[in-house]
Amino acid sequence: MRLLSSISALAVALGLAACQPASEQTSTMNNETKEAEPTSINAEPETKNTGADPRLWLEEVEGEKALDWVKGQNKRAHSVLDPDPNFNKFYEEALAIVNATDKIAYGAHRGGYVYNFWQDADHIHGLWRRAPLAGYAKGEPDWDVILDLDALSEAEGENWVYKGVSCLAPNYERCMITLSRGGKDAAVRREFDIASKSFVKGGFVIPEAKGGTAWQDENTLLVATDWGGDTMTDSGYPFVNKRWTRGTALNSATELVRGDKTDVGVWPFRVELDDRVVMFASEADTFYETTVWWLPEDGAPVQMPIPAKSNFQDVFKGQAIISLEDDWTPVTGETTFTKGSLVSFSLAGFMADRTLPKVHLVIEPDERSAIGSVSAAQSSLVVNMLQNVANTVYAYDFDGNDWNGRTLNLPENGAISVSSVNAHSDIIFANVESFLQPDALWHYNLEDNAAKAMYALPARFDAAGLVVEQHEATSKDGTKVPFFIIHRKDMPHDGTTPTLLYGYGGFQISMRPSYSGTLGKLWLENGGAYVLANIRGGGEFGPKWHQAGLKMDRQRIYDDFIAVAERLIEHKVTSPEHLGIRGGSNGGLLMGVMYTQRPDLFNAVLCQVPLLDMLRFHKLLAGASWMGEYGDPSDPDEGGFLRTISPYHNVDAAKDYPQIFLMTSTKDDRVHPGHARKFGKLLEDEGKDFLYYENMDGGHSAAANLKETARREALGYTYLMQRLKD
Repeated sequence: MRLLSSISALAVALGLAACQPASEQTSTMNNETKEAEPTSINAEPETKNTGADPRLWLEEVEGEKALDWVKGQNKRAHSVLDPDPNFNKFYEEALAIVNATDKIAYGAHRGGYVYNFWQDADHIHGLWRRAPLAGYAKGEPDWDVILDLDALSEAEGENWVYKGVSCLAPNYERCMITLSRGGKDAAVRREFDIASKSFVKGGFVIPEAKGGTAWQDENTLLVATDWGGDTMTDSGYPFVNKRWTRGTALNSATELVRGDKTDVGVWPFRVELDDRVVMFASEADTFYETTVWWLPEDGAPVQMPIPAKSNFQDVFKGQAIISLEDDWTPVTGETTFTKGSLVSFSLAGFMADRTLPKVHLVIEPDERSAIGSVSAAQSSLVVNMLQNVANTVYAYDFDGNDWNGRTLNLPENGAISVSSVNAHSDIIFANVESFLQPDALWHYNLEDNAAKAMYALPARFDAAGLVVEQHEATSKDGTKVPFFIIHRKDMPHDGTTPTLLYGYGGFQISMRPSYSGTLGKLWLENGGAYVLANIRGGGEFGPKWHQAGLKMDRQRIYDDFIAVAERLIEHKVTSPEHLGIRGGSNGGLLMGVMYTQRPDLFNAVLCQVPLLDMLRFHKLLAGASWMGEYGDPSDPDEGGFLRTISPYHNVDAAKDYPQIFLMTSTKDDRVHPGHARKFGKLLEDEGKDFLYYENMDGGHSAAANLKETARREALGYTYLMQRLKD
């Protein structure tokens, strides 16, 4: 169980997960995890901060005038990039990578089977399938297709995009499948029966909306959705959760908990405690402050006595596992647990008298460490730690008073993602990768501590002669900011190397080494260097690293990125003529700020699904949910600061800027495409050099199928080559 109160999970669910360089794993890994989804368009004609905006018409997502402008810009981008000899070459290479049939079939283990979602050239919409665990573990999976999304889409006349599944434990035979039209976050949820491989006739069906579900039992579902009327938050998420009983109408469901319209949203979740099921709801009051409610069978919701800035992670041996985002002294005068720590207490003890039992320390990370994922297996609590931006995985046990951990014998010096943990089993799957080492999926049995590699991805590019180094840059306030660089061993330090610098810097999301076939094939093989900056705002060193760049301290994040760029230039790895930058979503905001603040440092800016109007972001789609990260534009102080960094408000007509390439998606109902559209139109009005490409499908990932993923990557790298090398 991975609960939505986890900050990193919430960041993914609510729309600002990092948009990293695409790899062939994009559509196959970690897709069995159910996500809550954010939204609803709320474009207002003006705000008191900005007055009338002459480009507001571009916020009308499907407006005829807006789409005509988009089509014209798409045509112009294609006319510039498609004739380039690199484009067709890059497209074919990227398509071969994303459509490869020898990629790893990642899956979730439950009930003796491994469930996988698979896409390739012959299965555009994809197959949901399963194989017995024994054969999968031997590398000989016998796949049984449960649902063919291509056949379903054709039969129903829909462009269905698979968005995940939530199945009822411990048998996992009844599931709620989430299906999106064209990749939007707003989705339809339909009950599915594994045994008959069919949707349940007369079963649970929830119309298209942003929301979520949690099984209580086979005949009872807790639902968060748009109930009609005023039941969605300002951020576009549900704040009313109801219990729906089989055989009754959805509109007759019984209300259990109601949040506030100003919340981010409220979502239900399920906990297995000993031999019983306990239901909870997570009320995200802000992006970083959460109230967790126990939902008794026969009474009003009961608030859990945990800090607002904490995350309910899981339950193990009856202990509720809580990660702390701030210091916490549970009882005045007693032990203070520091921010970043993992603690626990008896959940049954709390439920018995509704007070906080004794709190135990699980682990307290040091200054260069951070807790990543936390999940309960049958005999151990599995904790994935990030230590100096490298992973180590631990198994913890509880003896009734103290926690003790051991290190799992997994490969060192790489990025490890625990991709499947099952509370009813001691088998875990862990993916191991690095910049130059392709992904390998490991099978680990906690019972006998046996580890083996089940699958390994073939090399997608020639890594011979490439090296990886980790360095530090000194930011404006003296903070040491780590970064990785991948380059040829014989790279000349004369400033001529085409270099791509990637950053994100927000929402406590850690940027870790990862293997990307498209990055390697389209960029590194062609002589480019790649740099990954671990700037503040991320989670690489825990809550402090993230919180150092919140709201009016956000300039620190941008100073960090500038410091990395300046160090690359100072050491003659590259020069402004050959230095380009890339980022998406929150990283797209980073790109916009770099474009306006330091255009002298870069010659290419690849800005994807970005936020750019920081005085209206809270009015568009899920934007209101991000005020905990960015601040409130209507607040005099926070709004004043946002005005100083907002890319849309800081383009200087008299300044020279590098060509920027803006990429977004019409179907993105997380970050409104109006951000990129208005910025592009502003540049057009000011006579600045830019390219613009908007995929007319695809959601926040900007690609609803693998062909479009390959096309997007080919366009991006062709642009970078034109600007930085050719």
